[in-house]
Amino acid sequence: MAAGVKQQLEADARRVGGVRLLPGRFMVIEQAMGVPKGRTAAQAWLSGFIEEMKASGFVAEALKRHGIEGAAVAPRGTGR
Repeated sequence: MAAGVKQQLEADARRVGGVRLLPGRFMVIEQAMGVPKGRTAAQAWLSGFIEEMKASGFVAEALKRHGIEGAAVAPRGTGR
């Protein structure tokens, strides 16, 4: 039995064979970016930049280009 990042487990299962992966997820890795507290202009700029990179397809293309399977781009406006 093993638990970990799903993409790595899937790759290991293909390589080893005879392995069964259970449905669902054990963990979620959420990525984040931040700016110092009180820097409202920087926060607005960073939020806009992130949304632009998602909307333009840049993030999805980067995932594809690097062979990352099973990861999803967060929906628009999901930042805090």
